[in-house]
Amino acid sequence: MGNYTEEINRRRTFAIISHPDAGKTTLTEKFLLYGGAINLAGSVKGKATARHAVSDWMEIEKERGISVTSSVLQFEYDGYCINILDTPGHQDFSEDTYRTLMAADSAVMVIDASKGVEAQTRKLFKVCGMRGIPIFTFINKMDRDARDTFELLDDIEKELGIATCPVNWPIGSGKAFQGVYDREKKCVIAYSDTEKGTKEGKATEVAVEDETHLRELLGNEAADKLLGEIELLDGASAEFDLDAVRAGKLTPVCFGSALTNFGVEIFLKHFLNMTTTPLPRKADIGMIEPAENEFSAFVFKIQANMNKAHRDRVAFMRICSGRFDANMEVRHVQGNKVMRLSQPQQIMADERKILSEAYAGDIIGVFDPGIFSIGDTICMPKDKFQYEGIPTFAPEHFARVRQMDTMKRKQFVKGIEQIAQEGAIQIFQEYNTGMEEIIVGVVGVLQFDVLKYRLENEYNVEIRLENLPYEHIRWIENKEEVDLSKLTGTSDMKKVKDMKGNPLLLFVNSWSIGMTLDRNKGLVLTEFSRN
Repeated sequence: MGNYTEEINRRRTFAIISHPDAGKTTLTEKFLLYGGAINLAGSVKGKATARHAVSDWMEIEKERGISVTSSVLQFEYDGYCINILDTPGHQDFSEDTYRTLMAADSAVMVIDASKGVEAQTRKLFKVCGMRGIPIFTFINKMDRDARDTFELLDDIEKELGIATCPVNWPIGSGKAFQGVYDREKKCVIAYSDTEKGTKEGKATEVAVEDETHLRELLGNEAADKLLGEIELLDGASAEFDLDAVRAGKLTPVCFGSALTNFGVEIFLKHFLNMTTTPLPRKADIGMIEPAENEFSAFVFKIQANMNKAHRDRVAFMRICSGRFDANMEVRHVQGNKVMRLSQPQQIMADERKILSEAYAGDIIGVFDPGIFSIGDTICMPKDKFQYEGIPTFAPEHFARVRQMDTMKRKQFVKGIEQIAQEGAIQIFQEYNTGMEEIIVGVVGVLQFDVLKYRLENEYNVEIRLENLPYEHIRWIENKEEVDLSKLTGTSDMKKVKDMKGNPLLLFVNSWSIGMTLDRNKGLVLTEFSRN
């Protein structure tokens, strides 16, 4: 047993989730600024300058100003080693976000103060609920006119079914935003307009009991409003309870503005105090404790062509236990192979640094020659256990893919298979034919654009997509007992198979699923694949 408990205990690994445009990427950048990982925050939209946000690296992301893949960023701050998993905000990429949440120990939820809880926040929150992970809320954009603060908290509680506990309280919003009241210190931290892209300015702190100074600082009207709200707040909000936070039942809430850089460091400090060291993970042999076991990890993401100069694939792994050494031999459980992980690296958006060691809680990228799949377990050669699989979501939109130039068949098949292995799209074939007929299924329609764009730009293959009317897909759970050729379906049903040869059924109407089950006694259908 190595002396790595201390290293593991300083790790904090969290994902940032939000609705598009709530300011998540800006917040991520400001965190990196405090950790000294970057010197100047990128203008996220890239309109004013050509600099793009550090965490958006794919060409299509730079063009559209949205995040479509999750990136992994690591930095040091105040004795902690922090791993941030930045996730796509757009709902068409919720599957990627779900897998990323599997690799995180907690989540930071960013909410726009003028909009409150939005549709995508709800969907992502459900995913956090499925995992029971702690959620920390940052209500952003206080430098713009915001909704009533009590209403915002009420909104979170009603919409997401989680209690809120404000750690601080905003004083005004928009042009009248003056700072926050820190509930623990019982003082007002005044807002001084700092330049965008620099660290937080000098904050003025005034104890709330010192009413004379408070009124001088805020003006009578704002001071009266604040004193009234504090009284209400102390009577109405949930008591802070760290166990409830860690169980995902209570969310601590901070207010600020990532763009003007107010409240970001305050939030980071509170967050680090409340969040946990890397958590144990469930495997088929029971819970695996991070500090009491040797190296183990699971693959939660595969990304091809991150580097234009080298057509490569990187498998991202969350280290769950022990210490990783670049020279060690490990077992790839699903492939039943003992091997060395090639080119282990830590990735800072599109910059990489080769590493010699990493610890439980860290995220590493390794070169993938095409052998890893999402959900695979890596452990020591003497061990042989598997972490819980990551479910595959049922696609909701389908299209037939036709390539424009039949001479480029090889590039086409390679490209589409590689993109499918990343988990962004699922590909199916007609049940009785070869690869001639390819059907693509996606969770969100924007994935079709990404597929078209990437095939053209990375594989030099042009395609045409023909939308299909299917909306429902079912895997056949008891495929060994079912003869697919004798299956009696409905007129709107199509038989297909996935990349692993598993039979599936596509339906246009949901009622056809029930009819097919009635007509084929013993048939068992399921909504997601567990392989």
